[in-house]
Amino acid sequence: MPGDRPFELSQQELESRIEEMVDATFNDLSSEFLLMPTGTGFVRYPDFQRAHEVLKRETGGLENFTVEQIKSALLENSLVFGVLRSVLGMTAPEWAELARVELNSDINQGAARTIDKNCKTPNYYRKLAGRTSATKTLERIDALVKVAIQYIEKGSPREQDGFLHRLLKFDTKFGKESMTHAARENVPYAVLLYERYLGRPFATHRDAISELVGEVMENAIEQRLREAGVSYRKTGRAERIPGFGQAPDFCIPDELNPSVIIEAKVTSDDGTARDKVTRIKELETQRNKHLQEGRTHYEVVACIDGRGFRERRADMRDLLLRLNGKVFTAATLERLTESTGIRKFKSK
Repeated sequence: MPGDRPFELSQQELESRIEEMVDATFNDLSSEFLLMPTGTGFVRYPDFQRAHEVLKRETGGLENFTVEQIKSALLENSLVFGVLRSVLGMTAPEWAELARVELNSDINQGAARTIDKNCKTPNYYRKLAGRTSATKTLERIDALVKVAIQYIEKGSPREQDGFLHRLLKFDTKFGKESMTHAARENVPYAVLLYERYLGRPFATHRDAISELVGEVMENAIEQRLREAGVSYRKTGRAERIPGFGQAPDFCIPDELNPSVIIEAKVTSDDGTARDKVTRIKELETQRNKHLQEGRTHYEVVACIDGRGFRERRADMRDLLLRLNGKVFTAATLERLTESTGIRKFKSK
């Protein structure tokens, strides 16, 4: 109904109903951590499963776990590299450190990440093996495979009070015996859940697409601006704009004579939310300074989402008041062009 969101109210009405509007904004915030963009490098389970079956077949149910057999599996499906890393239970940089220490390999963290990323393409290793210029990369992959076999076969050392070894997992605790048991038998579901509990499900993928999470909101804003036929300028990451100490994400119609600027922020962490609210408020402070310098007035709009913003009520209250209620969430983004100065630039 009209007047049920802060961006529909006058400043006087907003001030008198501020607590109600804070609640309304909180209620609109979504738990964005339940949905993540896949990006271009996401590996879906059926693909991972196929690679696992290749490794299992080429190594005789993981019994013949040698460099030669694993390389044979890699030739058929490069994603075997990721399966091997998952058995080891380490990140690519950690794996590289093992190879550096144990085998004196020259592989660094960046090279390990690149290899791990490229091996998501099924035929990457096969193409690599056919190139004479790829000797260094192949040597590094060999070192990673060798050190993985070494640690997996060795298994976890005896437990020590106050310490937890990274190989103390159901499929590596007793070396190759644990791994072949996991391949042969049905794994108890509680064990799988416990492993996930100790870690964070999708942690590696979440880290890999952390920048894309924010782009989800930016893409949604762009879609609405395009649908309305609005001229806009989207700034690049860390881009500097003359006259702006801090560049907003969008300038409408452009950065030379903006009528509306938009900042998009998404977070699930309350500490990060505090920092992002501060950045948005800095744009409002910057606007006020521009007014004092005689520049044309422009409207500051925030498009936010994520449960992190729910944790700091005082920050949300201050943000709504300073932006004259022009704070939108994913749930109210369809009202962005009609409830701000953007409506003057609609051509559709």
